[in-house]
Amino acid sequence: QVQLVESGGGLVQAGGSLRRSCAAAGSIGSINAMGWFRQSPGKERELLAAITYSSSSTYYADSVKGRFTISRDNAKNTVYLQMNSLKPADTAVYYCAADSHFARILAPTRVSYWGQGTQVTVSS
Repeated sequence: QVQLVESGGGLVQAGGSLRRSCAAAGSIGSINAMGWFRQSPGKERELLAAITYSSSSTYYADSVKGRFTISRDNAKNTVYLQMNSLKPADTAVYYCAADSHFARILAPTRVSYWGQGTQVTVSS
């Protein structure tokens, strides 16, 4: 089993920045890919960004490309999401995710492990 503990997030004004962190614990040797999703009321969970263990492959949704950056520190078993130029449309609950295969991270129905989720609110 893998446990994901998220931190960061909260309330920010439009145009501001936030940094989210997600620390993995447990059977971390099985984890190759990690990512960030978000979900707004009435909407499906949306993949924002994903990264492999070696950071050799990354994925960004068009909605965040150029504004959000995913990175990881394998020594700390932690993945980060730097969010810049935030907009009110970015308001959602943000979730960290992890899986043994990068391809599984790309589909929320296939992800093996989830963080607890944290609300991010961007005020106008």
